[in-house]
Amino acid sequence: MPIDSLSNSPHFTISSYSFSVNKTCENLRRPLPKFLKSQKDPSRSRNLSTRSCLNLRNGGIRQYPHGVSEKDGVIIVDHGSRRKESNLMLNEFVAMFRDKTGYKIIEPAHMELAEPSIKDAFGLCVQQGADRVIVSPFFLSPGRHWYQDIPSLTAEAAKEHTGVTYIVTAPLGLHDLLVDVVNDRIKHCLSHIAGDESECAVCVGTNKCRLY
Repeated sequence: MPIDSLSNSPHFTISSYSFSVNKTCENLRRPLPKFLKSQKDPSRSRNLSTRSCLNLRNGGIRQYPHGVSEKDGVIIVDHGSRRKESNLMLNEFVAMFRDKTGYKIIEPAHMELAEPSIKDAFGLCVQQGADRVIVSPFFLSPGRHWYQDIPSLTAEAAKEHTGVTYIVTAPLGLHDLLVDVVNDRIKHCLSHIAGDESECAVCVGTNKCRLY
């Protein structure tokens, strides 16, 4: 969801849930990150600060009233790389995602540099019976690829499938669980250089996880 699409008011409604920026963040008792306080555009700052708070429930996972149905296809799209190992890692993540969520129609895609493309993945979802395609960017921040490139490529892919709707969801962004992921990576690498852990699946064979 583009940042500018949210209301400029500090009080707005998403999916029939009403939120107040100040109240939500106060209830969480979490101060806003400095970069959210320093936004030059007040409305943009309000929107970002609210979105950073929305998912901080139930240990970092909020319970939503709507989810993925059997007629939905999910595309996990990353940037794509000339390095084969990096592209294969997305396949592994998609397999993990499928096993954990139980979603029936899930396909990997690379925005550029490698196959399958977003167009390929979109077509595969439709072939499996999807009438709505959910494109989830495997990106950290809402940069140009999320704002412009991925929506453009998805719109082009959708032209070949009349009647199939789609949505490009938000990137990973700010989320409590990402704090745990980063902290886990740091601790694992420190344990590896201390000789207590083997290389993780990301670093294995690269000899990159070492002191210089």
